[in-house]
Amino acid sequence: MASDRFPRIVSLACHDLRTPLATVYGFARTLTTVGELDERSRRFVAMIEDASEQMTRLLDELGAAARIEAGRWEPALREVDTLELATSADPRIEARGRGETIETEAEAVERALASLALAAIRHGPVERVTWDVTGRELALSQVTAEAAPVVTGEELKDLGSLVARMVIEALGGSLALEGGTLRVRL
Repeated sequence: MASDRFPRIVSLACHDLRTPLATVYGFARTLTTVGELDERSRRFVAMIEDASEQMTRLLDELGAAARIEAGRWEPALREVDTLELATSADPRIEARGRGETIETEAEAVERALASLALAAIRHGPVERVTWDVTGRELALSQVTAEAAPVVTGEELKDLGSLVARMVIEALGGSLALEGGTLRVRL
């Protein structure tokens, strides 16, 4: 019972933090639409909006990790193409190859793949990475020696990559590093 207590506390905290965060974001959006702000104030409000959106994503990741750890994660499965999952709006992340339609928790896997790629960029440091997609097999390159332990979750330095591993493995997939390439099987 004690082992289940901490993930429940984290889930509760994530839930409870959403209300004040929604308030901050809502007021920032309201200030933006009023249109009576000078340029400097608009920049500050935009920074508040961006930070609120980032905090929401972090709470989503932390909440998912807590539910997975507690055995309470109920993924919403749907059919999606693996190449689509690896495709990112971030111009530093390229996806190419031939995908395959699979049934998975699309939003969580899409966030997981993006998080792995961003960890490789941030901790590489490299300017760009590429997902080579062949059906259910995805290969992320260029994972440098500096980034490898962070991307694989061996070093606890990146929440996104840690949760990515948890999500992919909870859905029956796997991650393995081979040289400078991270191989993900969905």
